[in-house]
Amino acid sequence: MAPDPGQSRRDRPAYAIGLARGRRDQSVGIGRGLLDMASLNAIHAKMHRAVNQAGGRIEAVFYCPDTDESQSPCRKPNPGMFYAIAERFNVALDQAPCVGDSLRDLQAAAAVGGQPVLVLTGKGRKTRAQGSLPEGTTVYSDLAAVAQTLCQ
Repeated sequence: MAPDPGQSRRDRPAYAIGLARGRRDQSVGIGRGLLDMASLNAIHAKMHRAVNQAGGRIEAVFYCPDTDESQSPCRKPNPGMFYAIAERFNVALDQAPCVGDSLRDLQAAAAVGGQPVLVLTGKGRKTRAQGSLPEGTTVYSDLAAVAQTLCQ
């Protein structure tokens, strides 16, 4: 399991303008035995360095190592991690923009009353083509387009 090599570049505009306070990470590779904590920490350290070099900052990374079979409240589409992020930053989730590229991301956003935002990078094009998006989902080409819209 390797980080998406284009992710730092795509995320740079949002991080640079301070939109990304916390990052949700579904690290199921740990639960499946494909990744150990040292590797996950190395991936997160690389992400932090790239974001810092772009002038941004990540205040926290939230991850869920549980597998789908665990029925964990933090596994998408369950909203457990959204609640943890809201508690950590003392923010309301109602209509908060929640960006993702999978239906499960969008379902978790809708479950907490957030604004589901689909980006067409990663799995996003496939997700849009499959349909059944939560009501009110907005669609953007990438995270930079989301950041630009939110800053207008």
